[in-house]
Amino acid sequence: MSGPSGIPVPSAPPSYEETTGINVSYPHPYPIPEPGQKPDGKGMNPPPYMGQPAPVTNPVTVQTVYVQQPVVFYDHPVQMCCPSCNQMILTRLSYDAGALTWLSCGGLCLLGCVAGCCLIPFCIDALKDVDHTCPNCGTLVGSFKRL
Repeated sequence: MSGPSGIPVPSAPPSYEETTGINVSYPHPYPIPEPGQKPDGKGMNPPPYMGQPAPVTNPVTVQTVYVQQPVVFYDHPVQMCCPSCNQMILTRLSYDAGALTWLSCGGLCLLGCVAGCCLIPFCIDALKDVDHTCPNCGTLVGSFKRL
């Protein structure tokens, strides 16, 4: 083809390799699709990497940890695992005079019960603090304070 002034017009611009001077016969770093394959990359495997061996995976060890829920102590026996002897137990209860017992005694004294009636709170377990002990080893495992 030639233009009106007689200068030939190129049919297409030069390729990237032609303009940069890259050696076209140098092997490509990626696989070139064969004539029957589509150049979208599907169905083509990348070349194997020969530099380093594949990393060796170590076996995973699994450790099961059982977390015991915190035990809440009240004025009745509690079934639990004793932290001292590691046995399943039903706690033994013992009652001790606590703050509520002494306040009840003082309140009765203020009301005029000074002739021994003010000592009645020391006979009522519902006004005393509760200690929970292990029946196997005798260890104090918890307590319940009324006040």
